[in-house]
Amino acid sequence: MAGILFAAFVVFLVLGIPVGFVLALSSVAAIFYADYPLTVLSQRFFASLDSFPYMAIPLFMLAGSIMAHGGITRRIIDFALSLVGSIRGALAHVVAVSGVMLGGISGSGVADAAALGSIMVPEMKRRNYDTGFSAALVAASGSIGLIIPPSIALIIYGVTTNTSIGDLFLAGIIPGVAIGLLFLVYSYFVAKKRNYPVETAFSWANVWITFRKAALALLMPVIIIVGIRGGMFTATEGGAIIAVYAFLISMFVYREIKIKDLPKIFFDAALSTAVISLIIGATSLFGWLLTSEQIPQKAANFLLGLTDDRILLLLLINVILLVTGMFIDSGPAILLLTPILAPVAISLDVNMVQFGLIMVINLTIGLLTPPVGTAMYVASNISGVPIPQLTRKLVPFWLIMLFVLLLVTYIPEITTFVIG
Repeated sequence: MAGILFAAFVVFLVLGIPVGFVLALSSVAAIFYADYPLTVLSQRFFASLDSFPYMAIPLFMLAGSIMAHGGITRRIIDFALSLVGSIRGALAHVVAVSGVMLGGISGSGVADAAALGSIMVPEMKRRNYDTGFSAALVAASGSIGLIIPPSIALIIYGVTTNTSIGDLFLAGIIPGVAIGLLFLVYSYFVAKKRNYPVETAFSWANVWITFRKAALALLMPVIIIVGIRGGMFTATEGGAIIAVYAFLISMFVYREIKIKDLPKIFFDAALSTAVISLIIGATSLFGWLLTSEQIPQKAANFLLGLTDDRILLLLLINVILLVTGMFIDSGPAILLLTPILAPVAISLDVNMVQFGLIMVINLTIGLLTPPVGTAMYVASNISGVPIPQLTRKLVPFWLIMLFVLLLVTYIPEITTFVIG
């Protein structure tokens, strides 16, 4: 049965079918081949989604949808510009800083790339920035949202492994901010080389004005982390609180959302949630079939049998995750690979919080690599830069993220010291 399952998976994936349907269709093919009752399909779908922690996903999706329509993104970008507008290549720095700030609110790398790209790429074009560099920076900076809390990927990993989502959120801050800072450094050298313009003279008054306008939005990640980490509410309840908070400030403080906008906002959130729910249900069925054939145990034993060198095994795990991320989005990749790789990580005495960040950083790089790099395609569509050209421009950003990934992999304290 395992052969049919993997063969169908590869065939459907090559045909370009969305990954949720690939997982479901290949599972159905294996069910018919093995003569399992078809009721397994509905049972596994329902059981996988019957989870209180997973309710955090639609709630954070709703918060992100409200944010996209409520003027929050623009205020954060204005605040970022006030901080770095006096540095050469200011708009590039704004993209990197905004990527970190937005990542702490939306939880979606693709959504952040779309929000940043739609606002910043046209502005950078008007100021004669290299369009390929601009698109690559937008894609890479937006993808940081997958690492910095409230990351949807970290929520999925936390539920899958029964790891504290609050600990994962806290551990994601340092790697995410480190990547953003290194993007700033790289952007500065590019700006100096190409003589990109300074935008505004630095002014504490302007920083204060833009901060006051963005303060309520910037408070959102603080509420999430302090609330969850402090035991005041769960991740699911935090999603509800942030969704209501985003709605209140967007409608009554910023006044950029009207009652007529709500159907569109709810539809966008529901559509995003439906896509993720399909992937979770289909992956659960796929994983159940793998488990019934003892594939995860066999794969783990195979990896451990290759070498007993901890450094090489961790490197091998990273390679597997990087290659997987090139073909499968973060959600299904986490659900598929965690049962296989987590036992190996445990045997190597890797903390599950650290391993969660290893997985998510690897899969974040996957957002920026062909053939399935979603953030890369979003940036390409917005900028008009062809994928081959954009891929070349993304290489320095891959190297930066790989550097941080290796630090997280081999220096556990980067992710574990914040959780005690």
